[in-house]
This record gives sequence, structure tokens and C-alpha cells, in this order.
Amino acid sequence: MGERDDSRSEDQKRADARFEADQREAAALRSRLDKLSADLGASKDSSAGNGDKDADLTAGSFGGAMSLGFRVLTEFVSAVVVGALIGWQLDKWFGTSPLFLLVLLLLGTAAGFWNVYRIAVKPPGTKP
Repeated sequence: MGERDDSRSEDQKRADARFEADQREAAALRSRLDKLSADLGASKDSSAGNGDKDADLTAGSFGGAMSLGFRVLTEFVSAVVVGALIGWQLDKWFGTSPLFLLVLLLLGTAAGFWNVYRIAVKPPGTKP
């Protein structure tokens, strides 16, 4: 029976050693998780303080870029189309076949480029 008690006590010692090792590992993981959570919270707080500057770098930046692209396209195309329509109507009223159409089409194109330029040179922190 002494042999059986020795093997049982050795098994118990191994189990206790494994349990203590598991406890140390769990404590180490818990402390790492707490540190990472604190760092993440600090990072979120600092990015909230920066406002729109860091907002461009988040996941919504693709949507913002698409929005800006559609705005540029709309500004340019609408200026050209409005110039062409006004020129076509003036030609119709005055009987001057393509004169006003060409002139106002060129002016509409210039206005479209000017609108795109104004959007492009706007400082990044300002709202459109």
C-alpha cells in the first residue's frame, strides 16, 4: 500500500503543479488583457480628441471618398450640361445655330473645372 500512496501523492503533486502553472498562466493572460484594454481605451480617447483629422483614416473613409468623388463628378457634369442647355436655348431663340451653344458649352466646361478646383484646394479639416 505504501507504493500506491507514493504514486498517488506523486500524481497529486503533478496535478497540483499543473494547477499552479495554469493559475499563473491565467493570471498572466488576465494582466495582458487588462493592459491591452487600457491601451485601447486610451487610443480611443485620444482619437476622439483629434476629431475630423483622424476620422478620415477610419473605416468610413471609403464612403467619404466615394461621396467626394460623386460630388466632383456632379459639379463638373452639371456645369457643362447647364451651359450647353442655356446655349442651345439661346440659339433657338435668336436663330444663331451653334454660336451660343459652343460659347456657353466652353464657359460651362470652364465653370466645371473651376468648381472641381475649388473642391480640391479646400483644406482637409473644413466641411464641404
